[in-house]
Amino acid sequence: MKTENNIILTNTQIHHKIRRIALQILESNVDEKEIVLAGISKNGFLIAEKLQKIIADYSDVNIILCEVFINKKELLTDIKLSISTEEYFNKSVVLVDDVLHSGATLIYGVKHFLNVPLKQLKTAVLINRNHKKYPIKADFKGLSLSTSINEHVEIVFDNTNKATAVLV
Repeated sequence: MKTENNIILTNTQIHHKIRRIALQILESNVDEKEIVLAGISKNGFLIAEKLQKIIADYSDVNIILCEVFINKKELLTDIKLSISTEEYFNKSVVLVDDVLHSGATLIYGVKHFLNVPLKQLKTAVLINRNHKKYPIKADFKGLSLSTSINEHVEIVFDNTNKATAVLV
């Protein structure tokens, strides 16, 4: 994919990808009355909020929005959630992040949720970088992108909550 001024995805393209992910989440949870969207703090959570709004346009399923706080520099520290364990106990959970690079953040997030019985646990990312060090995959992804290991992909949100994916 040719990038112009290092832009990989425009806000409109990101919206289309998030909409498609939202519909895939609904499809894989067709019999569920509640779905937990657990967004990894900052960008993952902003994407989870966008997913929640789109899902609400298509279904009356109850979406429980959760922010997952992970120290990305010290992954072994305790992970905190914005909701209690009881709120996701025996429910369908989708762990959401912006970019899957090495897989470290996503796998430690998944590890946290494995301490509680769930109906199912899926993962969603806007961009899959294909440089995983850990055996984790994205069940739902907006774009798979092969880049060099030295390149960095960022999802940048402006003050109006519009997003752009850029290659740095």
